[in-house]
Amino acid sequence: MARPSRTRRKRSDFQAPAQAERSRSRRAREVKPAGQPKSQTGAKRERRGGVRSFAGESWAELRKVDWPGRPQLVSATIVVIIAVAIVGAYLFAADWVLQRFVRDVLLNL
Repeated sequence: MARPSRTRRKRSDFQAPAQAERSRSRRAREVKPAGQPKSQTGAKRERRGGVRSFAGESWAELRKVDWPGRPQLVSATIVVIIAVAIVGAYLFAADWVLQRFVRDVLLNL
């Protein structure tokens, strides 16, 4: 199979852009008069209530939360304490082993 040549292509190989594309690009260059600011979606911005509105909406969302009961809270706390103990023991052992390795093998003390 022959490879295409690396020489310049002929002008007939390229397709000229359509006329509609040119007119669209000219319209895009036109500067529109400044109006009211809009959001990125194009909708008009609404003035919100600020801190009071935020606090009220946050409180409303917190009322929707399904809070855990005492038994679920105790069991989750026990799981966290056990996980922390396991990870702590692993880090202690790894630190102790690496400390001995560095002191006895690498530094020859």
